[in-house]
Amino acid sequence: MVRHRGSKTGALFVLIVVLTALWGGCVVYEPVPVPAYYGSSFDRAWDSALGAAGDAGVKITSADRTTGIIRGVTNSADVTISVITQADGRIRVEFTSKGPKGQDPDLSDRFTSYYSRRMGQ
Repeated sequence: MVRHRGSKTGALFVLIVVLTALWGGCVVYEPVPVPAYYGSSFDRAWDSALGAAGDAGVKITSADRTTGIIRGVTNSADVTISVITQADGRIRVEFTSKGPKGQDPDLSDRFTSYYSRRMGQ
């Protein structure tokens, strides 16, 4: 059996070309930034309350972070949401609505459900 030196060189060349093509086909993606919540618990509760109000169908008419009061309306009610920092540092969120009795009776439950979901509960 006669071996030619050229066949080894050709096979090595093909191997190098294939490895180079494979190497060039590798893609490294940059990491995707994921927003981390570094704000205070008040900020988180405030943002969750605002978002939950919108999710529940409340159109926000005013929002004052310094007082912790969010006001809004639905087709049938005036809504007030209070985000209150208690003396022990815990945050309390209160939801009240005023409108004709019997109109949209599950508004408070919807708000509570959306708020809990946004808070990760």
